[in-house]
Amino acid sequence: MRDSDGEGAGSGLPRSHPSNLPLPAPHSDPNLQFSGTDDDFSNRHSSSSANGGASPGYYSDYPSSFSGECSPYNMSPWNQTMASPWSHHSEASGMGGAPAMAPGTSLIASLVREEGHIYSLAAKTDTLYTGSDSKNIRVWRKQKDSGGFKSSSGLVKAIVISGERIFTGHQDGKIRVWKGAPKNGPHKRVGSLPRLRDFLRGSLNPSNYVEVRKNRTALWIRHSDAVSCLSPTDGTQGLLYSGSWDRTFKVWRIGDSKCLESVVAHDDNVNAIVAAFDGLVFTGSADGTVKVWRRELQGKGTKHVAVQTLLKQEHAVNALAVSAVAPVLYCGSSDGLVNFWEGERHLVHGGVLRGHKKAVFCLAAAGALVLSGSADNTIFVWRRDGGVHSCLSVLTGHTEPIRCLAIVEDNKDNAAVPIDAVDNSFASGSSTRWIVYSGSLDKSIKVWRVSEDAPDALLHGPGAGDAPQMFDRYPGDPFGASSSSFR
Repeated sequence: MRDSDGEGAGSGLPRSHPSNLPLPAPHSDPNLQFSGTDDDFSNRHSSSSANGGASPGYYSDYPSSFSGECSPYNMSPWNQTMASPWSHHSEASGMGGAPAMAPGTSLIASLVREEGHIYSLAAKTDTLYTGSDSKNIRVWRKQKDSGGFKSSSGLVKAIVISGERIFTGHQDGKIRVWKGAPKNGPHKRVGSLPRLRDFLRGSLNPSNYVEVRKNRTALWIRHSDAVSCLSPTDGTQGLLYSGSWDRTFKVWRIGDSKCLESVVAHDDNVNAIVAAFDGLVFTGSADGTVKVWRRELQGKGTKHVAVQTLLKQEHAVNALAVSAVAPVLYCGSSDGLVNFWEGERHLVHGGVLRGHKKAVFCLAAAGALVLSGSADNTIFVWRRDGGVHSCLSVLTGHTEPIRCLAIVEDNKDNAAVPIDAVDNSFASGSSTRWIVYSGSLDKSIKVWRVSEDAPDALLHGPGAGDAPQMFDRYPGDPFGASSSSFR
């Protein structure tokens, strides 16, 4: 069965790269650090779950070729036989010509190594980590190649940073834990989730096994299919969430690598997970739903309870992001739309951002901005101002679908600083510029400088022809939001 993230898509097409950049063969880089003996629990070859079905479609006016019988590929964003309902739109721009970038926004670098399609990114200060289907995690410092490290756990589908640790989620269901040495030294693998001793101890008790597919069982503490997404909480909570194609998400305590809970969350692949405000966790799935979970104290531990279903549709949900400065959740899906909801404890549908002509695969939020990357090879830069969204820029340059985004603030010395350290700058209205990294199936990472300030957005509100648009409601919207303003 074809990978629902499209491994192999886009291969063989022309690519541009700097002429002075060496192109080593995959896995032959002497700067790569090997993780040593891999404590494989099994030699299972991961595959997508094949028994998930689509939820009933709320948007009856959306064209769809999805079928639950063909899940997950037909539910996959990479099945581009389905045209987006917005595919009649012309190239996004304010004047109907070439896509536009706001003043202060520009492409500043392109990072290329012939190691395969780029599927995951994570950035901290001036360091960027990139994951690809070569199984390598490449390290870039100040936009220069700084070696990397390698695991035998398969395609790197997710990377997140929590404190001094880097967590990587892989195609074969494993989560690896890495730590960098002082003074930008080499990275070292310091563990895995679950720990080997926990796996061996748990395997002795038959009650620790759960059914993951017909006639197949697995330990509840371990993902039985690809780890598609990771999300850490803040340092005070010390938790890591992992979502998987096995339809579950798991909760890990970072301090001792213990699996605290496993939740069967969806009827198909879990594609996105975000730990957010007020103890809430959001999940998005190939089954077309977005769900809200709340962590509640029960006895000596905690348990996650489903409190709301925000979306039910036939189109796969691929990406989620939470605003850095307001309780707003964004959702990107295979119909090319970005829906958003507002509210702290009970979220209300605020509207939809439209402009992409194909599936939205990734989202990133920072300050007042949210960025969406798509199979149409573009990145849209949206700004939220008083509850109204406007499109500031459309970033073009990639030649294949954009799979992942990462963002940090660009300070005056042109050195990136963590987002969490600068959130307060928006309350004072100070001007902010961001460094945005985009990873693509064209095997490149592009580095953009994005301005949050723009004198003239491409569009404010509906009614600008073929430009990117935001609607409070759209045809078939079942949510009935009366306003996109946050209260």
